[in-house]
Amino acid sequence: MKLSSESTIVVEQTAGVVAEYAEEISKLFYADMFDAHPELLNVFNQANQAVGEQPKALAASVVAFAVHLIDPAAPNFTPVMRRIAHKHVSLGIQAAQYLIVGRYLLAAVKKVLGEAITPQVAAAWDEVYWLFATSLIAEEGKLYAEGGTDPEHPYAKYRVVERFEESDEVFSLLLAPVQGQIPSHRTGQYVGIAVDLPDGLRQPRQYTISSGPRGDSLRVTIKRVRGVDGTPDGQVSGWLYANAQPGTLLDVSQPAGDVLLDETDVPLVLVSAGIGITPVAAIMEDLSRRQPDRTVRLFHADKSHADHALYDGLRRQVLAMTDARAQNWYKEDAEIAPTLHPAKSGFMDLSDVELPEETQVFMCGSLPFMQSARRSLIDQGVPSENIHYEVFGPDLWAQQPA
Repeated sequence: MKLSSESTIVVEQTAGVVAEYAEEISKLFYADMFDAHPELLNVFNQANQAVGEQPKALAASVVAFAVHLIDPAAPNFTPVMRRIAHKHVSLGIQAAQYLIVGRYLLAAVKKVLGEAITPQVAAAWDEVYWLFATSLIAEEGKLYAEGGTDPEHPYAKYRVVERFEESDEVFSLLLAPVQGQIPSHRTGQYVGIAVDLPDGLRQPRQYTISSGPRGDSLRVTIKRVRGVDGTPDGQVSGWLYANAQPGTLLDVSQPAGDVLLDETDVPLVLVSAGIGITPVAAIMEDLSRRQPDRTVRLFHADKSHADHALYDGLRRQVLAMTDARAQNWYKEDAEIAPTLHPAKSGFMDLSDVELPEETQVFMCGSLPFMQSARRSLIDQGVPSENIHYEVFGPDLWAQQPA
């Protein structure tokens, strides 16, 4: 994957300007594209559009890819590309849609930068986009093929078999396919669920598979999203909270995601907050069955014990393992929480926790939470390359301070 020599020179000269205006470009791009192709509103998460996360993620990705093409010292873009491809497969993105995206993205660049976009500059950035797009198309095609999915029909019907109330705002759904078997999947992956909302809009959301591989069913654990500071309540989580009951049919994508439980026996540290407990629950269910002697440390932060979803199952799994320990932090009522190990009050503090040597770390939670935890772990001597994370929604990790 390489830019032509002519385009390399142009991109080197203009990358700074495009980066400066990238977010403005991506906002205009989405507005123009949705105006011309309203059917794509059913593919893109409109909540992320409303709060501006998706434009930021697109802008960061395209600029990072361009820098990767022109700077040999730039970070390897392959992991980012792979993560985007997994997200796209869970949403049913199709190759033909890249034609539409490319047309409106380049048009937005021209609108924002005006006369600065000469034919040579336009051609160079068109080349950047198509290298980006064809790489994603190839990776997504491979993932669809591995999952046995027809990209023209990316969702399969699943029936809700059971529903479990985990807390006032969190519930789990046990799902089984109406036809065929559960696609093979790895612990740590997620699925997309698309629902038809009362206003006629169809919206997809991604939810972690919160159970280990079972063969006949999978469990997703969902938090009903409440709006804060004027933002609206979550449409899809709210619809599922109100309507998903045993017998309900849902459209579910093939499992996707590249942050996976490894097959080694190295010590593992699991760090989570709130609904970020879901991949941790899947990992612990899997480990307690297959690797009960593996060294594992769980660190979780939540509002209170009552809000700590999936606690009972995690407690059983910790007790069943030879060298598993858990520590929880609760902002409320920590002193009376009936937890396995006395809970601590306030926010998570990893500065003085005891960590196994040569550990691998998996984190899931809000970006500020994970950034803070990452700094504490690095200060404790954990190499940054040993710290892995999963983020719900657009991946803005690279835009946060390290």
